[in-house]
Amino acid sequence: MNTLSRAKPAAPDHHARPAMAAIVGFAAIVPAVLMMAPAVASQLASQLQLGPVDIGKLFSAELGAMSLATLPAFFWLPRVNWRNAAWLAVLVFIAANLLSATTVSYPLLLGLRFVSALAGGSLMILCLSAAATLPNRDRVYGLWVMGQLALGAVGLVAMPSLFARFGIAACYVGLALLMALCAPLARCFPQRLQEVTPASTVSTYDPRRGRAALGIIATLAFYISLSGVWTFVGQIAVQSGIEPQQSGNIFAIATLLGVAGAGSASLIGRRLPRSRLLLAGFAMMMAAMLLLLHNPALARFATAALLFKFSWTFILPFILATLADIDHSGKLMNATNLVIGGGLAIGPTLAGQLIAANGGSLHVLLLLATLVAALSLTLLLALQAPRSIPAHA
Repeated sequence: MNTLSRAKPAAPDHHARPAMAAIVGFAAIVPAVLMMAPAVASQLASQLQLGPVDIGKLFSAELGAMSLATLPAFFWLPRVNWRNAAWLAVLVFIAANLLSATTVSYPLLLGLRFVSALAGGSLMILCLSAAATLPNRDRVYGLWVMGQLALGAVGLVAMPSLFARFGIAACYVGLALLMALCAPLARCFPQRLQEVTPASTVSTYDPRRGRAALGIIATLAFYISLSGVWTFVGQIAVQSGIEPQQSGNIFAIATLLGVAGAGSASLIGRRLPRSRLLLAGFAMMMAAMLLLLHNPALARFATAALLFKFSWTFILPFILATLADIDHSGKLMNATNLVIGGGLAIGPTLAGQLIAANGGSLHVLLLLATLVAALSLTLLLALQAPRSIPAHA
């Protein structure tokens, strides 16, 4: 009976592999500026003499435009050829980044970053939606996360020396070149959502919209929890008397642990029940939050930071795969792009208010973030209910 409940491959392997390459490649390049934010922000300040407010606006424009790309996608995603949409987004992304490398006007740079991120967000929506059509979605989304983290880590290492020789143009020209190299992969996207074979729809057995709403709430709660804590984890180090050099080394190692978390999820795929993997991942994430309580010493802080980074990148692929299983029309994966951006914006805002309301203490924040993570886990487990097969199947 259990074998009937498993989704059959959505596409032949010779189609899935090129599509997976397109998904991982494009999804790694699109958020690269945000993944390399510390290095990029420092260069913008030193080269263009931008203050914190102006730099913040640039990154807000990038994140906001990537999220807002969801809104027009509700119209075009079910109506246009996905390959043509990918080509258009690629061309706009390349053009906006090349122009960003040459402009010295802040208002123009702000507009160009918005346009670049809007095109990138459209590509990200295509990646999320195309991944939902592939077999073993858990593995695909694991690679999706791992590619972003790996490119971000390489960028953080390589950018300082490139900035010293070429200035901020190195970042934007580099993104344009990487996108140009990946451009031929646009033809590997399915032409439309309808290309999914009927066999793949076994996993979308429950048409109730309530399941999609639960998935959205679970994803939002997850991102609010993790972004609220991770944004201020450096402040925990300061309050605990940990030296900046020591915390910096811990965060650098945590980046590698993040890649390892996503890689582990990709390797495991559907070999184990997803509910057990979600339980394990959330247990690690919540344990890490609790370890950060009461001004941890260096060893406890390091354990918590590394465990936190590993766990959330391990969890995310299984969350996305859960959403893909209940997505009937592609609209849910499109909305997920907006939810991710919303959660990343809401988490730090709420966390900052909680910290201010508690006199600078992060105790309440950590406890509430743990409860919000538990809520996300509960909803996700509810979506892992045994799948029923229609009588005619």
